[in-house]
Amino acid sequence: MDQASRILAKWAGASATGTELVSHERLAVGAWKKAVGKRLADRARAVKLVRDRLVVGVDDEVWQKNLWGLRYQILKNLEAAIGPGIVASVEFRILPQKIEPQRETISLRPVDEADLITDPGLRRIYRNARRRETA
Repeated sequence: MDQASRILAKWAGASATGTELVSHERLAVGAWKKAVGKRLADRARAVKLVRDRLVVGVDDEVWQKNLWGLRYQILKNLEAAIGPGIVASVEFRILPQKIEPQRETISLRPVDEADLITDPGLRRIYRNARRRETA
């Protein structure tokens, strides 16, 4: 029994000798990556456990529908990872993507729309035509 408590403490991030109680939510969220794999865990993030339902945030409807079809396999993997009775169902919710902070870029020279033309010949023709119009 002592070994099982060490394993549970390691999953929950607690020390093996501490008397900290391991919450079901921390167990379920912590076991998510093991249950679904790294690649899938990058797209679908376990958010919280509400009673016995694990809420998982996904990027869009496509992921939501595909994971809904795999829910029984995911529940079986979760049960194997953390034991029976903790997670009875999985709910997939579309969560808005977090946007990282961005810095404003300041351009010192004015942007020339001709620079957006990738073909050098067409760029030269465009600049010559623009000069003729202004002259």
